[in-house]
Amino acid sequence: MNNQQSGFNSGIAGFLQYPSASFLIQGLDLGLVFALAYMVLVIIAERRTLWMVRGFIVLMLAAAISNWAGLRLLHIALNSLVTGSAVAMAVILQSEFRRLLEQLGRGEVLQLFGPGRRSNPEPDSVIDEIVDAVKELSQNRTGALLILETDAPIDDRDFSVPGVRLNAEVSKELLQTIFQPKTLLHDGATLIRGSRIVSAGVILPLSDRTASRQLGTRHRAAMGITERVQACICVVVSEETGSISLADKGGLNRPLTSSKLKELLEAHLGPAEGDRVAPGLPIGNLGRQIGLKGAALISRILRRPPNNRNK
Repeated sequence: MNNQQSGFNSGIAGFLQYPSASFLIQGLDLGLVFALAYMVLVIIAERRTLWMVRGFIVLMLAAAISNWAGLRLLHIALNSLVTGSAVAMAVILQSEFRRLLEQLGRGEVLQLFGPGRRSNPEPDSVIDEIVDAVKELSQNRTGALLILETDAPIDDRDFSVPGVRLNAEVSKELLQTIFQPKTLLHDGATLIRGSRIVSAGVILPLSDRTASRQLGTRHRAAMGITERVQACICVVVSEETGSISLADKGGLNRPLTSSKLKELLEAHLGPAEGDRVAPGLPIGNLGRQIGLKGAALISRILRRPPNNRNK
């Protein structure tokens, strides 16, 4: 028995001496790391965390490169940063990691990718909530200003005042409540990211364009932010007339009906925006889906955010 074990170990050692075997092991190691990172991203399923994950991946790559280059002190420092970042992310995302550990403990590995896990609301339902709220506000002639992100998150420095953080699910009732004249946040804009109301009471820069005297401060603010930031659109409800407008890239589309507004929002925020929803992965087609979704996530994490600020 000992001879057989010794021969088996010798065979493995001999196999690992081949360069192709070394590349195979390294490739398997890298693939497993990416698979683990993808599984964590699927569990988290929130766009805001991609920036944290991006920074964590950069630290890991820097640590690996410093080790390969023989920079021992730098490698020790980066390893400490990687460890500290991992602990910090585990604390910040403790509920998501708790769910991950519970499912792993029950042996429900495939269910992590299945439709049974919690997912964000569908884009169509978010659009319906926004349109219903805007319709009610328009009928009551209640002024409103909504900022909807269409791509990368907006930098707070693009706002004159960032506003008050809410981080709440989009609902027509909450939107109507925010813009009631007696509330403290009704004068500012409300920022919507995906299916979340990020903040309210946001003060926006005004457009320098010459505009009609019929346009108020809300319309000029909507034009101003969409001039400065290309990755957003704004919905405006006039307090004087109740008319609905949509600002995009500094231009103003008005007046709009609720059905036309829904059509325009679907064009900008439809299901094609892959980062707005974390869809369930069919178990029977898991390998292909992991490859496609993993490539898309890695591309989004590592890409450089567009610089939309005016020089």
